[in-house]
Amino acid sequence: MFLVTGATGNVGVELVRALAESGERVRALSRAGRSEGLPAGVAAVAGDLDRPESVRPALDGVRGLFLMPGYGGQRQILAEARDAGVERVVLLSGRSAGTGDRGNAVAGYLIDAEDAVRASGLRWTSLRCTSFMSNALRLADQIRKGDTVRVPFPDVRTTDVDPYDIAQVALRALLSDDWADRPLELTGPEALLPADRVRILGAALGRDLRAVGLTPEETRTEMEASGMPKPYVDAFFSFFVDGTLDESVVLPTVEQVTGRPPRTFAEWVGAHADAF
Repeated sequence: MFLVTGATGNVGVELVRALAESGERVRALSRAGRSEGLPAGVAAVAGDLDRPESVRPALDGVRGLFLMPGYGGQRQILAEARDAGVERVVLLSGRSAGTGDRGNAVAGYLIDAEDAVRASGLRWTSLRCTSFMSNALRLADQIRKGDTVRVPFPDVRTTDVDPYDIAQVALRALLSDDWADRPLELTGPEALLPADRVRILGAALGRDLRAVGLTPEETRTEMEASGMPKPYVDAFFSFFVDGTLDESVVLPTVEQVTGRPPRTFAEWVGAHADAF
Protein backbone atom coordinates (compact mmCIF):
# COMPACT_ATOMS: atom_id res chain seq x y z
CA MET A 1 0.00 0.00 0.00
CA PHE A 2 1.18 3.50 -0.86
CA LEU A 3 -0.07 6.82 0.45
CA VAL A 4 0.08 9.80 -1.92
CA THR A 5 -0.40 13.20 -0.29
CA GLY A 6 -1.41 16.12 -2.46
CA ALA A 7 -3.24 13.56 -4.55
CA THR A 8 -5.28 16.15 -6.45
CA GLY A 9 -2.21 18.23 -7.38
CA ASN A 10 -0.32 18.21 -10.66
CA VAL A 11 2.18 15.56 -9.57
CA GLY A 12 -0.11 13.71 -7.18
CA VAL A 13 -2.74 12.84 -9.77
CA GLU A 14 -0.06 11.49 -12.11
CA LEU A 15 1.55 9.42 -9.36
CA VAL A 16 -1.76 7.95 -8.20
CA ARG A 17 -2.43 6.88 -11.79
CA ALA A 18 1.08 5.47 -12.25
CA LEU A 19 0.91 3.41 -9.05
CA ALA A 20 -2.55 2.09 -9.90
CA GLU A 21 -1.43 1.14 -13.42
CA SER A 22 1.49 -0.74 -11.85
CA GLY A 23 -0.97 -2.84 -9.88
CA GLU A 24 -0.19 -1.23 -6.52
CA ARG A 25 -2.75 -0.44 -3.84
CA VAL A 26 -3.03 3.31 -3.32
CA ARG A 27 -4.56 5.74 -0.86
CA ALA A 28 -5.02 9.22 -2.33
CA LEU A 29 -4.99 11.89 0.37
CA SER A 30 -6.38 15.38 -0.10
CA ARG A 31 -8.04 17.87 2.21
CA ALA A 32 -11.48 17.08 0.84
CA GLY A 33 -10.91 13.36 0.31
CA ARG A 34 -12.50 13.54 -3.13
CA SER A 35 -12.76 10.33 -5.15
CA GLU A 36 -13.81 11.94 -8.45
CA GLY A 37 -11.42 11.11 -11.27
CA LEU A 38 -9.42 8.54 -9.32
CA PRO A 39 -8.59 5.22 -10.99
CA ALA A 40 -10.66 2.22 -10.02
CA GLY A 41 -9.54 0.65 -6.77
CA VAL A 42 -7.83 3.77 -5.40
CA ALA A 43 -9.04 4.74 -1.93
CA ALA A 44 -9.71 8.45 -1.39
CA VAL A 45 -8.95 9.67 2.14
CA ALA A 46 -9.25 13.10 3.74
CA GLY A 47 -6.36 14.63 5.65
CA ASP A 48 -4.63 17.93 6.29
CA LEU A 49 -0.82 17.99 6.42
CA ASP A 50 -1.02 20.86 8.90
CA ARG A 51 -3.04 18.56 11.22
CA PRO A 52 -1.00 15.36 11.65
CA GLU A 53 -3.75 13.67 13.65
CA SER A 54 -5.94 13.76 10.53
CA VAL A 55 -3.29 11.90 8.53
CA ARG A 56 -2.37 9.23 11.08
CA PRO A 57 -5.20 6.75 10.21
CA ALA A 58 -4.17 6.78 6.54
CA LEU A 59 -0.68 5.48 7.42
CA ASP A 60 -1.83 2.04 8.60
CA GLY A 61 -0.52 -0.70 6.30
CA VAL A 62 1.44 1.75 4.15
CA ARG A 63 4.97 0.90 3.02
CA GLY A 64 5.72 3.96 0.88
CA LEU A 65 4.75 7.62 1.33
CA PHE A 66 4.81 10.47 -1.19
CA LEU A 67 5.00 13.70 0.79
CA MET A 68 4.38 17.31 -0.13
CA PRO A 69 6.72 19.88 1.49
CA GLY A 70 6.09 22.98 3.54
CA TYR A 71 3.42 21.87 6.00
CA GLY A 72 3.54 22.29 9.76
CA GLY A 73 2.78 18.67 10.56
CA GLN A 74 5.59 17.21 8.49
CA ARG A 75 7.92 16.02 11.27
CA GLN A 76 5.12 14.45 13.28
CA ILE A 77 3.71 12.74 10.21
CA LEU A 78 7.15 11.30 9.43
CA ALA A 79 7.56 10.07 13.00
CA GLU A 80 4.15 8.43 12.92
CA ALA A 81 4.90 6.96 9.50
CA ARG A 82 8.01 5.28 10.93
CA ASP A 83 6.02 3.98 13.91
CA ALA A 84 3.35 2.64 11.54
CA GLY A 85 5.92 0.60 9.62
CA VAL A 86 6.32 2.83 6.56
CA GLU A 87 9.63 1.93 4.88
CA ARG A 88 10.38 4.87 2.59
CA VAL A 89 9.34 8.40 1.80
CA VAL A 90 9.65 10.33 -1.46
CA LEU A 91 9.55 14.10 -0.97
CA LEU A 92 8.53 16.60 -3.63
CA SER A 93 11.19 19.32 -3.45
CA GLY A 94 12.76 21.93 -5.73
CA ARG A 95 16.09 22.85 -7.23
CA SER A 96 16.42 25.79 -4.84
CA ALA A 97 16.89 23.39 -1.93
CA GLY A 98 20.39 22.87 -3.29
CA THR A 99 21.28 26.54 -2.78
CA GLY A 100 21.44 26.16 0.99
CA ASP A 101 19.88 29.62 1.36
CA ARG A 102 17.61 29.33 4.38
CA GLY A 103 16.93 33.06 4.24
CA ASN A 104 15.10 32.63 0.94
CA ALA A 105 11.42 31.88 1.69
CA VAL A 106 11.06 29.21 -0.98
CA ALA A 107 14.46 27.57 -0.59
CA GLY A 108 14.11 27.74 3.19
CA TYR A 109 10.94 25.67 3.46
CA LEU A 110 12.29 23.12 1.00
CA ILE A 111 15.56 22.80 2.93
CA ASP A 112 13.59 22.30 6.15
CA ALA A 113 11.49 19.62 4.45
CA GLU A 114 14.58 17.79 3.22
CA ASP A 115 16.13 17.99 6.69
CA ALA A 116 13.00 16.39 8.11
CA VAL A 117 12.99 13.41 5.75
CA ARG A 118 16.71 12.80 6.29
CA ALA A 119 16.15 12.78 10.04
CA SER A 120 13.05 10.58 9.85
CA GLY A 121 14.73 7.18 10.05
CA LEU A 122 13.05 6.17 6.77
CA ARG A 123 14.72 5.48 3.45
CA TRP A 124 14.20 8.72 1.58
CA THR A 125 14.46 10.35 -1.82
CA SER A 126 13.93 14.05 -2.49
CA LEU A 127 12.89 15.13 -5.97
CA ARG A 128 14.45 18.53 -6.66
CA CYS A 129 12.41 19.71 -9.62
CA THR A 130 12.61 22.73 -11.87
CA SER A 131 9.47 24.73 -12.66
CA PHE A 132 6.50 22.64 -13.79
CA MET A 133 5.26 22.73 -17.38
CA SER A 134 1.77 22.89 -15.91
CA ASN A 135 2.53 26.44 -14.74
CA ALA A 136 1.64 27.41 -18.31
CA LEU A 137 -2.00 26.91 -17.34
CA ARG A 138 -1.75 30.30 -15.64
CA LEU A 139 -1.76 31.78 -19.14
CA ALA A 140 -5.06 30.18 -20.10
CA ASP A 141 -7.30 33.14 -19.20
CA GLN A 142 -5.16 35.53 -21.26
CA ILE A 143 -5.15 33.17 -24.24
CA ARG A 144 -8.93 32.83 -24.15
CA LYS A 145 -9.25 36.63 -24.28
CA GLY A 146 -6.83 37.35 -27.12
CA ASP A 147 -3.53 36.73 -28.85
CA THR A 148 -1.30 38.93 -26.65
CA VAL A 149 0.16 37.06 -23.69
CA ARG A 150 1.97 38.98 -20.93
CA VAL A 151 4.76 36.93 -19.37
CA PRO A 152 7.00 37.51 -16.33
CA PHE A 153 10.79 37.20 -16.37
CA PRO A 154 10.90 37.28 -20.20
CA ASP A 155 14.68 36.86 -20.46
CA VAL A 156 14.96 33.82 -18.19
CA ARG A 157 15.38 30.35 -19.69
CA THR A 158 14.09 27.45 -17.62
CA THR A 159 14.06 23.69 -18.20
CA ASP A 160 10.48 23.12 -17.10
CA VAL A 161 9.56 19.51 -16.32
CA ASP A 162 6.31 17.67 -17.00
CA PRO A 163 4.57 16.54 -13.76
CA TYR A 164 4.10 13.20 -15.52
CA ASP A 165 7.87 12.71 -15.55
CA ILE A 166 8.17 13.70 -11.90
CA ALA A 167 5.56 11.08 -11.07
CA GLN A 168 7.38 8.42 -13.09
CA VAL A 169 10.57 9.10 -11.13
CA ALA A 170 8.61 9.09 -7.86
CA LEU A 171 7.08 5.73 -8.82
CA ARG A 172 10.48 4.13 -9.20
CA ALA A 173 11.81 5.70 -6.01
CA LEU A 174 8.83 4.31 -4.09
CA LEU A 175 9.17 0.81 -5.52
CA SER A 176 12.93 0.36 -5.22
CA ASP A 177 15.89 1.17 -3.01
CA ASP A 178 17.94 2.00 -6.12
CA TRP A 179 17.32 5.73 -5.65
CA ALA A 180 17.21 5.86 -1.86
CA ASP A 181 18.93 8.31 0.47
CA ARG A 182 19.77 10.92 -2.14
CA PRO A 183 18.31 13.98 -3.84
CA LEU A 184 17.45 13.63 -7.52
CA GLU A 185 17.51 16.81 -9.63
CA LEU A 186 14.82 16.70 -12.31
CA THR A 187 14.57 18.90 -15.39
CA GLY A 188 12.82 18.86 -18.71
CA PRO A 189 14.75 18.26 -21.96
CA GLU A 190 15.10 21.86 -23.19
CA ALA A 191 15.80 25.36 -21.91
CA LEU A 192 13.06 27.70 -23.14
CA LEU A 193 12.20 31.36 -22.77
CA PRO A 194 8.61 32.30 -21.88
CA ALA A 195 8.18 33.51 -25.47
CA ASP A 196 9.20 30.06 -26.74
CA ARG A 197 6.42 28.49 -24.70
CA VAL A 198 3.89 30.99 -25.98
CA ARG A 199 4.97 30.22 -29.54
CA ILE A 200 4.60 26.47 -28.95
CA LEU A 201 1.18 27.00 -27.40
CA GLY A 202 0.13 29.08 -30.41
CA ALA A 203 1.25 26.42 -32.87
CA ALA A 204 -0.71 23.75 -31.02
CA LEU A 205 -3.83 25.91 -30.84
CA GLY A 206 -3.57 27.21 -34.39
CA ARG A 207 -3.22 30.76 -33.06
CA ASP A 208 -0.71 33.53 -33.73
CA LEU A 209 0.06 34.22 -30.07
CA ARG A 210 2.48 37.02 -29.20
CA ALA A 211 4.42 37.19 -25.94
CA VAL A 212 4.94 40.56 -24.29
CA GLY A 213 7.46 40.64 -21.45
CA LEU A 214 6.51 42.31 -18.18
CA THR A 215 8.96 44.69 -16.58
CA PRO A 216 10.25 43.72 -13.13
CA GLU A 217 7.95 46.33 -11.60
CA GLU A 218 4.92 44.97 -13.47
CA THR A 219 5.86 41.42 -12.53
CA ARG A 220 6.13 42.26 -8.84
CA THR A 221 2.80 44.12 -8.90
CA GLU A 222 1.00 41.22 -10.58
CA MET A 223 2.50 38.58 -8.28
CA GLU A 224 1.56 40.51 -5.15
CA ALA A 225 -1.92 41.25 -6.55
CA SER A 226 -2.44 37.49 -7.06
CA GLY A 227 -2.09 36.97 -3.32
CA MET A 228 1.47 35.65 -3.29
CA PRO A 229 3.11 36.63 0.04
CA LYS A 230 5.88 39.21 -0.35
CA PRO A 231 8.64 36.88 0.95
CA TYR A 232 7.78 34.44 -1.85
CA VAL A 233 7.75 37.22 -4.44
CA ASP A 234 11.16 38.29 -3.16
CA ALA A 235 12.34 34.68 -3.44
CA PHE A 236 11.41 34.42 -7.11
CA PHE A 237 13.06 37.74 -7.85
CA SER A 238 16.18 36.41 -6.15
CA PHE A 239 16.09 33.34 -8.39
CA PHE A 240 15.24 34.92 -11.72
CA VAL A 241 16.36 38.57 -11.51
CA ASP A 242 19.36 38.34 -9.20
CA GLY A 243 20.34 34.99 -10.72
CA THR A 244 20.75 32.97 -7.51
CA LEU A 245 19.14 29.92 -9.14
CA ASP A 246 20.01 28.70 -12.64
CA GLU A 247 17.18 26.60 -14.07
CA SER A 248 18.56 26.64 -17.60
CA VAL A 249 20.76 23.54 -17.37
CA VAL A 250 19.34 20.30 -18.77
CA LEU A 251 20.10 17.32 -16.53
CA PRO A 252 19.81 13.63 -17.54
CA THR A 253 18.18 12.37 -14.34
CA VAL A 254 14.70 11.61 -15.68
CA GLU A 255 16.10 9.37 -18.41
CA GLN A 256 18.57 7.74 -16.01
CA VAL A 257 15.75 6.76 -13.66
CA THR A 258 12.94 5.95 -16.10
CA GLY A 259 14.89 4.77 -19.14
CA ARG A 260 13.32 7.29 -21.52
CA PRO A 261 13.79 11.00 -22.25
CA PRO A 262 11.58 13.51 -20.43
CA ARG A 263 8.63 14.90 -22.31
CA THR A 264 9.02 18.13 -24.25
CA PHE A 265 6.85 21.17 -23.68
CA ALA A 266 5.21 20.53 -27.06
CA GLU A 267 4.24 17.05 -25.86
CA TRP A 268 2.82 18.49 -22.65
CA VAL A 269 0.79 21.03 -24.63
CA GLY A 270 -0.50 18.29 -26.91
CA ALA A 271 -1.85 16.42 -23.88
CA HIS A 272 -3.41 19.52 -22.30
CA ALA A 273 -4.45 21.74 -25.23
CA ASP A 274 -8.12 21.49 -24.26
CA ALA A 275 -7.32 23.43 -21.06
CA PHE A 276 -6.59 26.54 -23.16
